[in-house]
Amino acid sequence: AVENQTHVTEFTLLGFSHGQPFLFVLFLAIYLATLLGNSAILALVLLDPHLHSPMYFFLSHLSCLDICYSSVTVPKILTNALCPRATISYRGCLAQMFFLMWCAGTECVLLAVMAYDRYAAICQPLRYTHAMSWGVCVAAATVCWLWGMLDSAVHTLLATRLSFCEAAQLQHIFCDVPPLLRAACSNTHPSEMALHAASIFVGLGPFLLVIVSYLCILATIIQMPVATSRRKAFSTCSAHLLVVTLYFVTANLNYNRPSSGYSPAADTLVSALYCIVTPMLNPLIYSLRNQEVRGALRKAVWGQGTL
Repeated sequence: AVENQTHVTEFTLLGFSHGQPFLFVLFLAIYLATLLGNSAILALVLLDPHLHSPMYFFLSHLSCLDICYSSVTVPKILTNALCPRATISYRGCLAQMFFLMWCAGTECVLLAVMAYDRYAAICQPLRYTHAMSWGVCVAAATVCWLWGMLDSAVHTLLATRLSFCEAAQLQHIFCDVPPLLRAACSNTHPSEMALHAASIFVGLGPFLLVIVSYLCILATIIQMPVATSRRKAFSTCSAHLLVVTLYFVTANLNYNRPSSGYSPAADTLVSALYCIVTPMLNPLIYSLRNQEVRGALRKAVWGQGTL
């Protein structure tokens, strides 16, 4: 009812009903692993001259994004896991949602740019230096961050227009657009339309660009006459493709879940996978699948003389 709507000052997060000590230990371990792994990637790209290339320039931005992803949500999750009542302020919720959506939108476009970089390197090697010059790389990275920020600003502005009932409760462990829309007592149609539009232009569009890029890459790799060249191309591209698959599948499930058969527990699990677990896995995937990263890591740990 309209008379029961009010301007809330905080939300109660209901995703912490059970297993709080276990949640604290689990998310603390994931957060520390995320910080360590992605910081290591950033340090290697910065310090090793062999990694001063467009591919690793974008990988460093991905690692930065992954650190931001986890830092937006996990510290508050850790705090609430130790509290008898899990809450987040209204302004804190909007801020968390803004930065979370900023990271999500930026990563979608960044993964597409990384796919194009691999396409240019493998399918058009003679034009690669010109196509992916440092000026182009910096401009592309800047556009990725600005595009994500613009997308996030739209969702956050629409969220400020929502009204909530007096007992404002979110069936989640952090603030995101879907649980906010489910908790709202006012018209959510504009926010839902914005979410669907973002799914197409920010999600589906970059994903299709990735698919097209890798179809071209696969066709080129198959035609390579030297087996070692094929293995190296498969090694670098398979790592990126695995990261893309993990991210886009979980993100799509998070923001495009069917309205029928909704399960709060499943929604929380999917959200945690795409914005908490995946950032931890990304540096692990790249370090295991990429020979240059493994070599730089060995050089940093054991020194130049052991290689």
